[in-house]
Amino acid sequence: MDEPSVLGQSNRETVLAGAAFLVLGAGLGWLVKIAAKWMVSLPWAPMQGPAELVTSFPEPGLTIGIACLGGLIGLGLVLYGRYEDLSVTVAADSVTLTRKGQSWQVPGSGIALVFMDDKQFVLLGHDGGELAREKCDVDSKRVVAAAKGHGYAWAEKDPYKDAFRRWVSGMAGIPEGANALLKARSVALEKGSDHEQLRELSADLGKLGIVVRDEKKKQYFRMSNATS
Repeated sequence: MDEPSVLGQSNRETVLAGAAFLVLGAGLGWLVKIAAKWMVSLPWAPMQGPAELVTSFPEPGLTIGIACLGGLIGLGLVLYGRYEDLSVTVAADSVTLTRKGQSWQVPGSGIALVFMDDKQFVLLGHDGGELAREKCDVDSKRVVAAAKGHGYAWAEKDPYKDAFRRWVSGMAGIPEGANALLKARSVALEKGSDHEQLRELSADLGKLGIVVRDEKKKQYFRMSNATS
């Protein structure tokens, strides 16, 4: 397989989803117009002011305007979803991950194993450390085909899953400075901090030979082969 494989929402899928949301948004906009007219006819109904404002616009401009507004909101949701979702470009010499307009590349020579851990796309290094772990909604069959097609070893599950332990503050037997980073990451996880901050802390822990994974806002860790 010479051409890189792009895993993520394709342009065709974006157009189809956008069209569907345009129709749905237009339909919801039409329902808003009907509901507003109904509310105006009932003196006791709530939100009379907004309803009267909606119905004060002349037809057919009202129907067209509301339909367009609903459609644009739907299309905006589709485009925002694409911006938020992970896109992965798999080539023989590298794997490039893109999210929120930011990309980072992992050299293919450093990748020992590729697998999906539930909904997480994971690249494993030769020392057992993780080079990437990102939430990915792409169908696993497409990920398998792309990885194997470009010569990467594939695993059906995390070979180190049983090595992970729940982190507790002040744990002994881990590298100096790791507890502070693990605590900072645990706090960020509990607060629901953005993924970028969690990724940076995971990368700092990786430099100390520590791999982390999360389950329902609980933090688990293991040592890489280089430090175990």
